[in-house]
Amino acid sequence: MEIRRSFETQLQSLKENLMEMGQFVRRMLQKAMQALVEQDIPLAQEVISDDDVADAMDINIETKCIRLIALQQPMAGDLRVIGTVIKVIADLERVGDYSVDIAKTAIRLAGEKYFKPLELISKMANIVDDMIGKALTAFLEKDLQLAQEVCNEDDEIDHIYKNLFDELLDYMRKDPNLIYQATYFLFVARYLERCADHIVNVAERVNYMVTGQLLQLAPSHRSTAEE
Repeated sequence: MEIRRSFETQLQSLKENLMEMGQFVRRMLQKAMQALVEQDIPLAQEVISDDDVADAMDINIETKCIRLIALQQPMAGDLRVIGTVIKVIADLERVGDYSVDIAKTAIRLAGEKYFKPLELISKMANIVDDMIGKALTAFLEKDLQLAQEVCNEDDEIDHIYKNLFDELLDYMRKDPNLIYQATYFLFVARYLERCADHIVNVAERVNYMVTGQLLQLAPSHRSTAEE
C-alpha cells in the first residue's frame, strides 16, 4: 500500500510537471507573437533564451518517466499515462522550437514597416493558443470532448493557412518588392500551422490515455470552403 501511494504521488508530480511545461511553452508562443506584432527585439530574444528552459523541462520529465517505469513497473493504465506524458512533452518541445523560429523572424523584420496588418497570422496564433489550453486541460481532466474540440480548431487553422498562403502569394506576384517580407510571413503562418498539428498529437494521445486506442481524431465538422 505504501509503495502504491508513493507511485501515485510521483505520477501526480509528473502530471504537474507536464502542465508546468505546457504553460511555459504556451507563454513562449504568446511572447513570440507579441514580439512579431510589436517588433520588440528584447522580447524576441527572451523567447530564444526560454528555449533552453523548455528543453531542460523536457529532459527532466522524460528522465522521471523512465525512472518511474524502471522502478515501479506500472500496470497498463498507469503505463499509458506515463507513455502519454513522454509523447506529449516531445510535442510541447516542438511548439517551443517553433516559437523560437517566430521570435527569430521578429528580429529579422524588426526594422521594416509591415506592408499589411498581421490580422490573419494573429488569428491563427490565438486559435493555437486556445488549442494548447484545451489540450492541457483535456490531459489533466481526461476530457475527450475537449480533445475533440482541439481537432476541430485545427481544421480552422488549416483553412486560414490556405487563405493566407494564397493572399501572400498574390501580393508577391503583384509587387516583387514585397517578396522578402511576405516570405517571412508565410514562414510564420507555417510555424503556427505546425504548432497546431503538434497540439492535435497531444489531443490524440489524451484519447489513447483514456481509451487505450490510438486513433487519428478527425474534425467533427468541416467548413463548406474546405469541402
